[in-house]
Amino acid sequence: MSTLHTVNKSPFEHRTLRACLDVCQPGDAVLLIEDGVYGALPASPEADALNALHERQIEVYALEADLQARGLLERIANGVSIADYEKFVALTVAHNTTQSWY
Repeated sequence: MSTLHTVNKSPFEHRTLRACLDVCQPGDAVLLIEDGVYGALPASPEADALNALHERQIEVYALEADLQARGLLERIANGVSIADYEKFVALTVAHNTTQSWY
């Protein structure tokens, strides 16, 4: 059973992303939305942990519209894929459950 985890809090201000990463399992995906897209920056407090997710077969995405709104589209770390709204829907459909981290 796989889970799509959505994180909307900045890792520079909250530990929400860290808590999410601690429970992710192989086959899960993490989607950074709203201020959560700050977690996609190479200087993010969780950058190393996000890099390690690939080895655990966990995909990481950042929502394109939220990256654009914050001027971060060209600044995201390697290993983070950009997701448009269509991809967001596809991720929701592809996973058994969705866990929102607020």
